[in-house]
Amino acid sequence: MVAVVTPMQHGVAPDTALDYENLERVIEFHMENGTDAIVAVGTTGESATLMEEEHCDVIRRVVSIVKGRLPVIAGTGANSTIEAIRLTRCARDAGADACLLVTPYYNKPTQEGLYLHHKTVAEQVAIPQILYNVPGRTACDMLPETVGRLSRIANIIGIKEATADLSRVSKLRELCGADFLLLSGDDATAREFILQGGNGVISVTANVAPRAMHDMCQYALAGNRKAATEIDQTLKGLHKELFIESNPIPAKWALYTMGLIQDGIRLPLTWLTTASEAPLLRAMQQAGIR
Repeated sequence: MVAVVTPMQHGVAPDTALDYENLERVIEFHMENGTDAIVAVGTTGESATLMEEEHCDVIRRVVSIVKGRLPVIAGTGANSTIEAIRLTRCARDAGADACLLVTPYYNKPTQEGLYLHHKTVAEQVAIPQILYNVPGRTACDMLPETVGRLSRIANIIGIKEATADLSRVSKLRELCGADFLLLSGDDATAREFILQGGNGVISVTANVAPRAMHDMCQYALAGNRKAATEIDQTLKGLHKELFIESNPIPAKWALYTMGLIQDGIRLPLTWLTTASEAPLLRAMQQAGIR
């Protein structure tokens, strides 16, 4: 599953215009290269820099472009519960298949606060919901025991676990049951996450190398460690260098060099620095991307 970028027109500004023509180009690129689901307006989609109406409009556009050919998962998390409810309703009304809700960031809620936040959104909006735990970004870690409690709510169907802590896979599976989706949110450890019982990955690397990520995941899901590892070795550089600067700065630069998007991004994010170009280019070449 790709955590897709939100293409923007040329420039770095607080209000760089969205580029819907290249949004369609990017989505068709994923259709042609084996991506299994589109995750729109997540962290990689610059959700934090989009106004609420823009956020909803991107979800509507993605659903319209995909036309039911793949599942569309809309990022609708927020550090305000009421805002998360509004965004999740927008995604439901737009026809998204599910929503991805990051733990509330900055305000550092307790485990009970996290439970009540996600429980409230799930009860207010009838759409499948996937939890998203990424403490490196949010300063808030949703513990497996809290996930276990939330897994008992019917329309909370899974979690994107981005701690890179592989010991959590078996713990989450035990607490949440066999049908609860366990999705990695860390490309560098995704192969092992799946081999240990996870169901897939919501990937940044897939922006640039969707076919290879799809094939690696398929082998891992089939338990073919050797084949999955062989592919993953070619992607190792991308897993690292796509985070050489804050995501999605490197991913956008890579897609720009591939001719898929313009060189646009919103402040406070900036365009990739010259010093970071060579390592990222080497990683792309290692993965067979020209």
